[in-house]
Amino acid sequence: MVQLADVVNSIDHLALVGNFLPRKCGLATYTTDTFTALKSRFPDLKIDVYAMDDHPGRYEYPPEVTRSIPEQDRMQYLEAAREIEASGAQALWLQHEYGIFGGAAGEHILALLERVSMPVIVTLHTILEKPNADQRRVMEGLLRRASRVIVMAERGREILERVYGATGRSIVMIPHGVPDREFVDPNTLKSRFGWEGRDVVLTFGLLAPGKGIEVMINALPAIVEQNPNVLYAVLGATHPNLVAHEGEKYRDKLKALALDLGVGRNIEFIDAFLEHDELIDYLQAADIYATPYLNPAQITSGTLSYAVGVGKAVVSTPYVHATEILADGYGVLVDFGDSAAFAREINALLGSERNRIKLSERAYARGRTMIWPRLAELAMREIGQMVASKPLRMPSSTAALTPLAPDFAAVERMSDSTGMLQHSIFSIPDRRHGYCIDDNARALMLVSQMTSLDEVQRDKWMTIYASFLQYAWNPEERRFRNFMNFDRTWCEEFGSEDSNGRTLWAFGVTARDAQMDKHKMWAASMFDMTASLSLELGSPRAHAFAMLGAAAMLEVVPTHSLARTILTRFGDDLLALLEDARRPQWEWFEIVLAYDNARLPEALLRAGLALQRDDMIQCGLKTLEWIVAKQTSPDGRFRAVGSESFGRVYAEPLQFDQQPLEAQATIDACSAAFDASRDARWVEEANRAYRWYLGQNDLDLPLATVQDGGCFDGLMPSGLNRNQGAESILALQLAGCTISGLAKRAQSVAGPDRAVA
Repeated sequence: MVQLADVVNSIDHLALVGNFLPRKCGLATYTTDTFTALKSRFPDLKIDVYAMDDHPGRYEYPPEVTRSIPEQDRMQYLEAAREIEASGAQALWLQHEYGIFGGAAGEHILALLERVSMPVIVTLHTILEKPNADQRRVMEGLLRRASRVIVMAERGREILERVYGATGRSIVMIPHGVPDREFVDPNTLKSRFGWEGRDVVLTFGLLAPGKGIEVMINALPAIVEQNPNVLYAVLGATHPNLVAHEGEKYRDKLKALALDLGVGRNIEFIDAFLEHDELIDYLQAADIYATPYLNPAQITSGTLSYAVGVGKAVVSTPYVHATEILADGYGVLVDFGDSAAFAREINALLGSERNRIKLSERAYARGRTMIWPRLAELAMREIGQMVASKPLRMPSSTAALTPLAPDFAAVERMSDSTGMLQHSIFSIPDRRHGYCIDDNARALMLVSQMTSLDEVQRDKWMTIYASFLQYAWNPEERRFRNFMNFDRTWCEEFGSEDSNGRTLWAFGVTARDAQMDKHKMWAASMFDMTASLSLELGSPRAHAFAMLGAAAMLEVVPTHSLARTILTRFGDDLLALLEDARRPQWEWFEIVLAYDNARLPEALLRAGLALQRDDMIQCGLKTLEWIVAKQTSPDGRFRAVGSESFGRVYAEPLQFDQQPLEAQATIDACSAAFDASRDARWVEEANRAYRWYLGQNDLDLPLATVQDGGCFDGLMPSGLNRNQGAESILALQLAGCTISGLAKRAQSVAGPDRAVA
């Protein structure tokens, strides 16, 4: 077992996510108490609090709150994840309750958890035995992500294992924390609240239907008959959500019921949301604590825990938490909705001071095992264990990361007689998303360049992918369609600018690289028929894709006037974009980073080579050097610009989510830079980007699946995205083709007696 002293020495920084005071709800009180307990027990521990906010701007959070997260704004969850990831926190502790996070069943919190790399511990405040589909999906997402799950009752563990299939080893039972107060005689405190001479029965909590207050009011006449001086104190503000919908209608209804039963003088409604210490004072001043809750499945009740913690004689309905905490004579249980039973048991306790004090003392002894410092110690021990079990980063050996041989198996797995399917669930094609021209254009280029395919296989797949591109052409719109359903119906009349540019790129490469003349001629014909559409496109990346196709066509037909026009016009446009966007420390064509970034300098380099334009070559080299620097981690590994970075003006790139497309684009651009400069530095940069696929990355996890030529979809803070979509598989295989060709050209330049990295 991890010793507490070892934990103190190893854990010095946590992130805590949940509600926080002054927000008025039980979870805010719990999270605040958790924070206070941790800081009191471990004063050197740094804790960053991220408070969920249902009304942005309403609460004046204390300095302890690092950031508030508007619950319905998904982008704010992502921003918070970035901040947590950058903070250096060693673990994240999440307080989970339904209704405090945005999205279906609170799914937005999963977006945050997926974007942090540290271990996660989750306290579950509600565990549903009969969840709907969204609630199940979110809970299963939490269970997959969490290294530890805290439940506050053993029944919670049982439900998680039986209903959700959770692993028992990851579940730990830590009871709800309670204040560390002395055991006192209630009569010494009653004068503070005007309760002198009264026998006080107290119920505390936000007022709302389901708390069973009506049951206790209906019990009062029988209690008053035997104990005329009894006072039933109902302490707590009306739940804010209820107030928002109907004001104080529910409270007024309860008051009217008491008057109708003739016990109006024996009940006091205290409409207040109390500070922690004041609440405990009220509890200590009461003789009996009653929880008449109506929900049998309620696993957690902070108010019940507090009452036991200060040594109250408790009479309660047998909901889950009450059954566990009051078992073995620590309290009294009565049936749900049974007003007569509440009256009988309360009268018995009020009629015997000896029995009431004895029960109070037993409850107080039970509460000693639940005080907040004890909770803090138990939780920190679990956090220490999960942090200690996090795999250590091991340095990768560059020598062992040799390029993989081309492998068509995964591409073929994702393809059928129509073309290549877009997405998969793990390695299995997901037909719901159909096909797109982007992937089939890439697949066509791959078949042209993968020399290891036998001729029959090559002819088959060249024909299928080429047919998809050909069928996508819409002559009326003079554009290519992009997305196709699995039933071969098109989703639109024309696709995005980028998909049209990428298709032209595929035609040019196929016209140059196809192994069979029939495919070369077909591709050249399609380029000639459709390439003029590029002159109407406005996207810089669409221009870059068209330029790459045009550069390839000029290698086939050096006098191709349209290809030369595309290269000249769009190359000059890129130079102009750079002039407009560049700033000190920002040598880039746009004011933001996006996807396929390296394609822009690559297009300039290929255009410069084809047109013999040194200005384009020099600009391509300079901007490629800039983006390569941005894609280098502090320890010198390739770090793809994460998709979370996209669209952030003049901002440094963020680390995740890293996608295979970025590594491939960088490899291709470095290959072009080598052709333009003959500088061996670009060969090593290409290989560095390629090694990202093999595991030399931020998580030391290979994305390439060596056994079948597959590639996972991305590198997330918490691990791999283990789906294997077409884009990722093609990126790996096309990158392999480029690396192979680059190595041969580099060796030729270096000569037989000189090695090139």
